[in-house]
Amino acid sequence: MMEGKTTEFKREYVDDIRYTVVAFANTDGGKIYIGINDDGSVQGIDNVDDVQLRITNMIRDSIRPDVTMFTECSAELIQGKMVLVLTVQRGTARPYYLAGKGIRPEGVYLRQEASSVPASETAILNMIKETSGDCYEDARSLNQQLTFCKAEDYFARHNVPFGESQKRTLGIIGEDGMYTNLGLLLSDQCVHTIKLAVFEGSKKTTFRDRKELSGSLLAQLEEAYEYINQFNHTRAEFSGLDRIDKRNYPQEAVREALLNAITHRDYGFSGPTLISIFDDRIELVTIGGLDRGLTFDDIMLGVSVLRNRKLANVFYRLKLIEACGTGILRINECYADCEAKPLFEVTDNAFKITLPNTNFSGEAEEKKPVTQSKAVSKKDRQAAVLQLAKKQGTIVRKDVEAALQVSQATAILILREMVDKGVLVKDGAGKQVKYKLVQ
Repeated sequence: MMEGKTTEFKREYVDDIRYTVVAFANTDGGKIYIGINDDGSVQGIDNVDDVQLRITNMIRDSIRPDVTMFTECSAELIQGKMVLVLTVQRGTARPYYLAGKGIRPEGVYLRQEASSVPASETAILNMIKETSGDCYEDARSLNQQLTFCKAEDYFARHNVPFGESQKRTLGIIGEDGMYTNLGLLLSDQCVHTIKLAVFEGSKKTTFRDRKELSGSLLAQLEEAYEYINQFNHTRAEFSGLDRIDKRNYPQEAVREALLNAITHRDYGFSGPTLISIFDDRIELVTIGGLDRGLTFDDIMLGVSVLRNRKLANVFYRLKLIEACGTGILRINECYADCEAKPLFEVTDNAFKITLPNTNFSGEAEEKKPVTQSKAVSKKDRQAAVLQLAKKQGTIVRKDVEAALQVSQATAILILREMVDKGVLVKDGAGKQVKYKLVQ
């Protein structure tokens, strides 16, 4: 006999045998002969029962997940001497790793020829994908040292149990008894973040404030909403003797957009969720485009295919979401009586929601100091819009934005004032609205 990819010789029992057990379980299985020298000569062992017990304890205590069902230790008589043969099959819950090392290259081993070598991160991720499928939530978390202080507090405040059995039911703990990526997302060690930035004016030129949120997604959700709320100011209007308070952004729209960004993002990518707050709008950019088979028109009609089904189920139990596919519709309903409408944009790998500031007048932007070459009065702007209307016959808001290089809110303000003056007439409503000169 010779050592090879599926054969290992050990003169006597040593704790390092566990490396070979992990490597065999992660590769194609194999046999470890205890009592045979490296050159293949049989030495034998005397204390068979004692060594057999040590091997059993080592496998149970040192290797995760449980690989005992894929191992068998038996005694054989070879050349008149007793030898222990430890048979290891290829496991179904790969990657197997050393409990004290974790799911890292120093804890995960593979078999290469006659050696057991550390697995690369790519190999580890491939094993996880192979055993867990393409679903990110169900895959085993690389970090198994997870804590749930924030999640436990959040569940307790909502009177929802969060014990060991609930973690298994929700999918935080997988069938193999290990934490899943869903567990990672809800844990205090979550590696995915939300980056928030507040800008001066309507462009990304001057920062007013910025913040990055980390930890449990439940903590990030609360902190992000509170942060946005600081800049969601209230404007008071009067109707007769009645005072009417109006927020810059409908609170329900902010809530739904934020929940959409967290529940639908693709956590297989490491980039953060981006939230940008301007004077005239809030933009939320989420990694991950539409799920396979969906179109933009589908989601605008309320069709929803959950990318993170189990995360959404957690949010449902916590009464953060009520039903699938209603978020976009609710955001649109919040702006039903507003001229400025939410904007939804999709690429192959990103989803962007823009919420317009319903109280933005554009006056503050016009009062900002500008260079002489860029200084344009309200009268000049309206004159330019008149020329454009004469040339094209009819114009839409985007024509004004492009011609004057202004934001959506400013273009709406200009068109509204010209309609009030009787210079332009408004034709249609919603997305079909057009403007033309008064005859």
